[in-house]
Amino acid sequence: MSRPERAPEPAAAACAPRSLNDAADRTDVLHRLRRAEGQLRGIQRMIERGEDCHKVAQQFSAVQRALDSTYLRMTLCLAGQRMAEGAVAGEDESRWREALGELESMLARRA
Repeated sequence: MSRPERAPEPAAAACAPRSLNDAADRTDVLHRLRRAEGQLRGIQRMIERGEDCHKVAQQFSAVQRALDSTYLRMTLCLAGQRMAEGAVAGEDESRWREALGELESMLARRA
């Protein structure tokens, strides 16, 4: 049985310059990881029972989406941290370009 798609989170909330020191962000990431962990355990049980490959593949896709979503949250967290650090340090544009390059590299690895 597939789960209904969740509405995307507002961009402003996802991009807020916070870090994993923020209890709400930490709780959110841990919740997402635990959900993916549970989905993986479910896939293992499906395979042990010899269930239909199509159903197993659907669950793999769901786990991948959950992990991709969590990875995006972490990337946005990094962006927020870099922006906050740069604002405090009064960094010039070259540091911002470096930070954007780092984010681009991280996202490209997921493509």
